[in-house]
Amino acid sequence: MDEEQARRWLATAVDEARAGLAEGGIPIGAALYGADGTLLGRGRNRRVQDGDPSAHGETAAFRAAGRQRSYRGTTMVTTLSPCWYCSGLVRQFGISRVVVGEAETFHGGHDWLAEHGVEVVVLDDPGCVALMREFIAARPELWHEDIGEE
Repeated sequence: MDEEQARRWLATAVDEARAGLAEGGIPIGAALYGADGTLLGRGRNRRVQDGDPSAHGETAAFRAAGRQRSYRGTTMVTTLSPCWYCSGLVRQFGISRVVVGEAETFHGGHDWLAEHGVEVVVLDDPGCVALMREFIAARPELWHEDIGEE
C-alpha cells in the first residue's frame, strides 16, 4: 500500500481518536475504507461514553460501514494496534488490510493477522504515539481497564 495514502486515511482515524478524548473517552479511532478508496465507516472507542465494553474504535467503524456483501479488499485503519477482539473481527469478516498508526504503546494482534494473510502496514506515527502516551500518563487506570490489565 502507498504510504502517503495510508497516512491520509490515518488522519480520519486520528480525528476520531481526538473526538473520543474530548468526550472523556479513550483516544483510539478507526476507519474502514473500501477497495476503491471510499470511506465506508468511521468510529472511535466509546467504552467509557457508552458504558459498553465492546465499543472499540474498529467495531464502531465496522458498524458504521453497515452491511456489505463482502469485506474483501477493504482496509481497516486504526490509530493503535488492534486488540484480539478487533483482530478477530478483521479475520472473521475477511478484511484484507489493516493500517496501524502505532504499535509502540500497545502491541495487539497485528502480527497474528499478518500470519493469517492480512496485509498489515504499521506506520509508527509519532502523533499517534504521543496521543496514547499522554493519555496513559493522565489516565493509567482507564488504560489498564481498556487493555484488560489490573
